[in-house]
Amino acid sequence: MKMNRKLSWMLLLAATVSFTQCKDAGDDVQIDDENELITSVTLKFTEDGTTNVQSFSYKDADGDGGNAPTQFDTIALKPHKTYTVAIELLDESKTPADNITEEVAEESDEHLFVYTPSPSTLLTYTYGDKDENNFPIGLTGKAVTTAAGLGKLKVQLRHQPDTKNGTPGPGSDDVNLDFNLKVQ
Repeated sequence: MKMNRKLSWMLLLAATVSFTQCKDAGDDVQIDDENELITSVTLKFTEDGTTNVQSFSYKDADGDGGNAPTQFDTIALKPHKTYTVAIELLDESKTPADNITEEVAEESDEHLFVYTPSPSTLLTYTYGDKDENNFPIGLTGKAVTTAAGLGKLKVQLRHQPDTKNGTPGPGSDDVNLDFNLKVQ
């Protein structure tokens, strides 16, 4: 009988501890800030002093993974020229397509475009826009080409909620593309 009483008290104590440990703190649940689905990236280069606009696109209807891209243009620019650069992002998996460029602009304090030429001597990129914290965004900018040559232009959109510090390091990639670059 004594054993049953001890066992009953132990079970009661365990149940009490379980209920007090599971008490709701009343905090709102935060939904994770997920990466964007981007199926289309278009870079528009406008040669300074002209109205000549060249557009170069990447299209992958099902996003990252799955089927291969249906379009992946080579960026062809003239040597020793300055270009104004603008980027457009779409999610064409929906009808009508979502303009992700607008979303990136609205959430500019969470996004950073990184433009990395390889070799680095082919082109230099300067940011043309900043977020509310004075960090670069990269929706617009200037590209200056140097001598003729072939290489790559890596275009990354870094998703950096609560970690953006003006460098590419924190966060994850919404876009990570290696365009072929031809300066001739």
